[in-house]
Amino acid sequence: MEEWISVKVSDLFDTVVSVFKALGIPSEEGKIIADVLITADRRGIDSHGVARLKRYVDGIRNGIMKPETAITIVKETPVSLVVDGGGGMGQVVAYRTMEKCIQKAKEDYICFASIRNSNHYGIAGYYSMMALKENLIGISMTNSAPLVVPTFGRDAVLGTNPISVAVPSREEHPFVLDMATSTVPRGKLEVYNRLGKKIPLMWATDEKGTPTDNPAEVLQNLLERKGGGLLPLGGGEELTGGHKGYGLSFLVDIFTGVFSSGAWGTDIYGKKNAPSQVSHFLGAISPDAFVGLDEISSNMDSIIRMLKNAPKAEGKDRIYIHGEKEFEKENERKEEVPLYWKVYDNIKEICQEFEVKFRL
Repeated sequence: MEEWISVKVSDLFDTVVSVFKALGIPSEEGKIIADVLITADRRGIDSHGVARLKRYVDGIRNGIMKPETAITIVKETPVSLVVDGGGGMGQVVAYRTMEKCIQKAKEDYICFASIRNSNHYGIAGYYSMMALKENLIGISMTNSAPLVVPTFGRDAVLGTNPISVAVPSREEHPFVLDMATSTVPRGKLEVYNRLGKKIPLMWATDEKGTPTDNPAEVLQNLLERKGGGLLPLGGGEELTGGHKGYGLSFLVDIFTGVFSSGAWGTDIYGKKNAPSQVSHFLGAISPDAFVGLDEISSNMDSIIRMLKNAPKAEGKDRIYIHGEKEFEKENERKEEVPLYWKVYDNIKEICQEFEVKFRL
């Protein structure tokens, strides 16, 4: 069997939706989740694509995630929301809340939402890009399981806590920052582990706080909370700026868990087979709150071109803008996406277990 198997996007979508339906997820909600996962694969973010399908199967089976998502608005103002996700599917919670933020931003220029009692929501950039489609500026953050060791710490107490910001442009690709606040996300370790590859020593530590190149060891320690974990953006020392990544991760927990009176840090996935308590923060901003869409999109083209036309380092012929590689990959993968053979086999096994037609 080939290591990578090309599958049709439409067949993959139908297969994933069918699995979610078999799990008791309503059809429209299953389509939202499937689109978030497949968008990750199409954009080349394989760590957060359909490789995560088993995570949701196990999450529902173990009672961590509820297949039917009941969202409650705890507090609402013209420009803000506090939302309780009811322990439902994170993609559905975030999608529905971002829809509300977009609607409010069109009416009153801005809207921010802090969300509690949700679950893993996929790639942060999916929700910031929802705003892009409406010619708005989008913001998306989420906290996550404690995977990251704070500067000068030994044990993981913060999440990889990604941040995404999307800003429209006119002719250039939009600016889409979508980054973990750790050196790498957990999914990157999972990818290296599946491929049997060692990781760079700047990525993670063992239970003693010593840098390690063994992804399986780190993942097992994190699963059992034995100590060690991923390092914050910048690494383990102040000398390399690790305290800055640590600060960004801390900030995400504040905006998500603290602002919503939800959970943060070690309380996320704090009890076995109990709700994960993941928290999110979403926002939409109208360009009309500033100088307007025409000027901002034109200004974005200018600043992007300034950067792309800057002198290149020796041996380099291109400077990329955040999101540019992903937009190009997404265009390449309009019809088909490659799946690693282990992911392909895993989906096949899930289909067999739930008696779902395997269409790939």
